[in-house]
Amino acid sequence: MTGRFPANSAVAVDLVILTIRDDLLHVLVVERANPPFAGALALPGGFLEPAEDLNQAAERELWEETGLDARDLHIEQVGAYGAPDRDPRGRVVSVCYMALMPDLPTPSAGGDARAAHWLPVETLTRQPNRLAFDHHTLLSDAVERAGEKLSYTTLAASFCPPRFTVAELRRVYEIVWGTRLDPSNFRRKVTGVPGFLVRADDRTTATGGRPAHLYRTGPAAYLRPALSRETLTGQR
Repeated sequence: MTGRFPANSAVAVDLVILTIRDDLLHVLVVERANPPFAGALALPGGFLEPAEDLNQAAERELWEETGLDARDLHIEQVGAYGAPDRDPRGRVVSVCYMALMPDLPTPSAGGDARAAHWLPVETLTRQPNRLAFDHHTLLSDAVERAGEKLSYTTLAASFCPPRFTVAELRRVYEIVWGTRLDPSNFRRKVTGVPGFLVRADDRTTATGGRPAHLYRTGPAAYLRPALSRETLTGQR
């Protein structure tokens, strides 16, 4: 590899932290305390420090800006963003991470964040200029990635408590995909995927109807066969 690394270049990590609150998909945003974009909303994140790798930087920023521990979340890398003008301070390449967790608490702000809030994803995706930098693009890409992965991985269970009903799992799919699913088709499909769900020994009456079986996630990481939105909505 040849060439001189420009002095004004930097590497950063940004976090798209998703959870379900009040039956809606929410994302964590912070109110920036410092320029650029002081007072604006942004995804939590920061610059890579010399002694850490990307994953360590993402975990550190998560803790510093929100008080959340990465060990309690599903976290994965979404992609890298390096448009020359994405940051007015200079050339900044950002690596975006997506984190998922059920019913996350109200976070505490820290670092260069004045405040931290949960906001509905739909509210922000409909307002491209609401977020600082190019964070609208990062958010949109992460939400799209989450929706795609629901069809072929066990990712949806990351939004559920340790034990959950099939109806609760179905609601996760409906919220992330933004569509109603046929309950019978959904139950048949997800309980038929080897290694996806393991029935627990007890039931819950939280739904107010007949006691429903509780499940936990099994050993599978991928769904074979994958789930089809068309099939689950009863269109096929």
